[in-house]
Amino acid sequence: MAEIVVLGAGLGGTLMAYEMVDQMRPEDRLTVIGQGAGYHFVPSNPWVAVGWRKRADIELDLGAIMAKKKIRFLTQGAERVDPAAKRVELVGGAQVAYDYLVIATGPELAFDEIEGLGPDGHTESICHVDHAQRAHAAFEAFCANPGPIVVGAVQGASCFGPAYEFAFILDTELRRRKLRDRVPMTFVTSEPYIGHLGLDGVGDTKGLMESEFRSRHIKWITNAKVAGVQAGMMHVQEVAEDGSPKASHDLPFGFSMMLPAFRGVAAVRGVEKLGNPRGFILVDEHQRNPTFPEVFAIGVCVAIPPTGPTPVPVGVPKTGFMIESMVTATAHNIGALLRGEQATTRATWNAVCLADFGDSGVAFVAQPQIPPRNVNWAAKGVWVHLAKVGFEKYFLRKIRRGESEPFYERFLMRQLNMEKLKEPS
Repeated sequence: MAEIVVLGAGLGGTLMAYEMVDQMRPEDRLTVIGQGAGYHFVPSNPWVAVGWRKRADIELDLGAIMAKKKIRFLTQGAERVDPAAKRVELVGGAQVAYDYLVIATGPELAFDEIEGLGPDGHTESICHVDHAQRAHAAFEAFCANPGPIVVGAVQGASCFGPAYEFAFILDTELRRRKLRDRVPMTFVTSEPYIGHLGLDGVGDTKGLMESEFRSRHIKWITNAKVAGVQAGMMHVQEVAEDGSPKASHDLPFGFSMMLPAFRGVAAVRGVEKLGNPRGFILVDEHQRNPTFPEVFAIGVCVAIPPTGPTPVPVGVPKTGFMIESMVTATAHNIGALLRGEQATTRATWNAVCLADFGDSGVAFVAQPQIPPRNVNWAAKGVWVHLAKVGFEKYFLRKIRRGESEPFYERFLMRQLNMEKLKEPS
């Protein structure tokens, strides 16, 4: 009998548990450790923040689903991972031993690295449904007394897509409310250019995003470091290509949402040889830690080097499609080890993304995610918004049913292939 533990019950952890069940022997046991029993569909958080979705629309209780699949589900959260002893120490003092551990914690949000940043400071967030609910309340108050808006992603951020989405969704909602003419908007980002996305662009995302910003009257500042945030004021330093200071900007705002930098969660951060200095888990080509071969990692918690040097630090995103690929590879590798075989399956680490603009959107495919690529494609259209709405319903239905099929591959690639067939040859 083998004890298999999945640490984390978000996107990666939940999919990991579902796929792992299919790879286990009858005598093996699977335990999932989460923080609470709730699961929410993170890509829908921008819609919650403007009132297009309610929390109940995008949230599920995983308890009954895990029980139906005969998965032991612990919801008190982890205090510390001890890979030398092969155990996870839980909040409250209990311990869970493992033969194989899959770390799928996602990130810790490093709001504290910039004074005044985040929900406990002066800016909003859409990283969690709790934050999105608070952002919605702040947005409604803002609409009663509109003014400037600042949206973007700070230095060290690695998740840029939601920042672009939210800027465009705000623009769409403000136009619907006939308030857009009273709201100057500025996009502030650590990226070296608009549409970089932490990936050095995909297809012509630079041209597509810049064009969209111009048509929607959204100004932007790239190579930006947020020095600090006060109530109603953001202090930004713009950096030149050589890293030297170029300009300082004091940006007043009545509403702001800035994505933070990520780091590894406290339960794994600082464990020697498990992660890098930021606490992201080191893995080989089989999602396996080189020092502790019983430990695998998937999703945002995985350490991936940047695509190249930039004047301001920029991380690499881990999209849902890429995470799903990591999940499948890890499940097959642990399954092989359980059967006395070698772990040989590799994740593809491709990026497939639908970026919703509220009334249209941009889709892109990067295969592989890090250049040079075999496929480097991006396109814009109303169909992207419709596809993302459809995917939300599709994905939540599959999670609710406990199904382990490759959601992103089956739905998104089918949609993208259909749209590409419509393009003139």
